[in-house]
Amino acid sequence: MKNEINKVAPVTFETIRRINKNGQDCWSARDLSKIFGYSEYRHFLPVIAKAKEACTNSKLRVEDHFEDILDMVDIGSGAQRETPSVALSRYACYLIVQNADPSKEIVALGQTYFAVQTRKQEILEQKAYAQLRTEDEKRLFLRNEMREHNKKLADAAKNAGVIEPVDYAIFQNHGYQGLYGGLGMKEIHAGKGLKKSQQILDHMGSTELAANLFRATQTEDKLRRENIQGKAKANQTHFEVGKKVRQTIRELGGTMPEELPVAESIKRIENKAKKQIAG
Repeated sequence: MKNEINKVAPVTFETIRRINKNGQDCWSARDLSKIFGYSEYRHFLPVIAKAKEACTNSKLRVEDHFEDILDMVDIGSGAQRETPSVALSRYACYLIVQNADPSKEIVALGQTYFAVQTRKQEILEQKAYAQLRTEDEKRLFLRNEMREHNKKLADAAKNAGVIEPVDYAIFQNHGYQGLYGGLGMKEIHAGKGLKKSQQILDHMGSTELAANLFRATQTEDKLRRENIQGKAKANQTHFEVGKKVRQTIRELGGTMPEELPVAESIKRIENKAKKQIAG
C-alpha cells in the first residue's frame, strides 16, 4: 500500500487541479482535505487558518491565494448541494502542506510536490526567464540562480552548525546522494567523465540544473523554517530533501539526473556571451 501511495500521489494532485476564472491553476480545499485523509472538512480548517497566517507574514495578500467558493458535494442518491470551500493557489497549497499533519506520508509527498511546482512556476514567471529561448540561455540563467542560492544554502547550513569547509563538503555530498540515488560528488564527477578541475554544476543541462536548484532552495527553506541544529541533522535534512525531489521527478515521469547527458562547459557559453556583448 505504501508504494501505491507513492506512485499515485503527484498524479492525484494533478488530477484534482482546477482552472479558475483567470485561467490560473487552483485546488479545492475540500479536495485536498480528502487526499490528506482528514475525516471531516472542519478538521482541515485550522490548517487553512495557519496557512493564511503564513501568507500574511510573507507580506502577500491572502485574497490573492485563498478565495472563498462553493463546491458541489454529493449528499446521496445522486443529489448534490453547494458547500463552502476555498480555492487555493499553488502557493496557498504550498503553505497548506507546510502546516498539515506531517505524520501523514501523503502530506510529506505534497510538501515536495508543491514546493517543486511552486519554485518551477516562480522561475517560469520571471520576466527574464520567460524571454529565454535557447538551451544555452536557460543554462546561463539557472547556473547564476544556483550560484546565488548556494550562497544562501551555505549561510543556512552555517546557522545549523555546519561551519568548517570539510563539514560543508560533507553536507553538500548528502544533498547530491539524495538526489542522485546514492551517488556522491565523486561518483557523479566520474560518471560525467569530468576532469578534476571541472565542476559538476558547470556541465549540467537546464533540466539537471533546475532539479539541483529545487534541492538547494528547499533545503535552505527547511533548515531555516524548522531551525535545524547540528551537523548530523543538517546533513540528513539535505539528503531527505534531495531524495524527495528525486522521488517527485520519478513520479512525474522525468529522467533521473544521473541519466541526463553531460553538457558543454558553462564557462565556454559565458565566454561566448561576453564576446557577443563586446562585439
